[in-house]
Amino acid sequence: MTMRRTVGLALAASIVLVFAAAPALARSEEASAGQVLEGLKLSSAILGRDVAYAVYLPPDYATSTRRYPVVFLLHGYTDNESGWIQFGEVNLAADRAIAEREIPPMIIVMPDGGVSWYINDLAGKVRYEDMFVQELIPHIDAVYRTRADREFRGIAGLSMGGWGTLVHAFRHPELFAACAAFSAAVWPDEEILGMKQDTWDKVVGPVLGVGLAGRDRLTPGFRKVSPLDLARSLPEDSLKKVRYYIDCGDDDFLTKGNCALHLLLADRKIPHEFRVRDGGHTWSYWRTGIVDGLKFIGQSFNR
Repeated sequence: MTMRRTVGLALAASIVLVFAAAPALARSEEASAGQVLEGLKLSSAILGRDVAYAVYLPPDYATSTRRYPVVFLLHGYTDNESGWIQFGEVNLAADRAIAEREIPPMIIVMPDGGVSWYINDLAGKVRYEDMFVQELIPHIDAVYRTRADREFRGIAGLSMGGWGTLVHAFRHPELFAACAAFSAAVWPDEEILGMKQDTWDKVVGPVLGVGLAGRDRLTPGFRKVSPLDLARSLPEDSLKKVRYYIDCGDDDFLTKGNCALHLLLADRKIPHEFRVRDGGHTWSYWRTGIVDGLKFIGQSFNR
């Protein structure tokens, strides 16, 4: 047999092997991908309407009978339940991180928070926080194979969702083991006082009081839901029940409030992780940070 024929046969065999392996590789990649469920609805008696949400199920959810820890992932102002999937690509990030064993397999729940700030409005008309605690969490535990104990439940979010993350972690330590707040909407009092009236009335006024100006904005109701006030006023034993991860870019307009929260927690000797990375209030910043936040929360789920 000539050398040329030998080489030709070897090359042909290699090509056959590559094409034969391609379907197996495709099946392997498909099997390692989690499932995203969108268009889901919770019928809320508290809000008197349906609440939309999306769910990420880890790659082996459909082929196992095990139960999984769960993370509630909150979107920012004017976004909805699809934001973390469409712009944050959290499903792809979770797939890679699970495959590389950076995070444990977990269920990720992304509810539509509208512009509620994830709290009960001070007029008592839109009780989103009550819905979240009393209806959404039990609903997820009933429908999906979660490990329904606080030690296997976390919460995370960006901007308005970062505010909601901190408020729920501070106010409900019996529900969450850890939290990760990205670019959280945390404002020191001087920034609340200096906020332009149209910004106040449009962005936070609907839940904190439209038309309030100056020191009238610093109501007792505001103090009960302000992350800085909660970190300052809650008992240390209560604060220490949750593990905190705080991340805000050095070019973010919310950096001052996040730094203030870090210093306040440090002064009270409340354990937490604080990150300042290069970046602003953008999806590119959150996409590059979400795995570290999920990793931090996931460490709470491990033994």
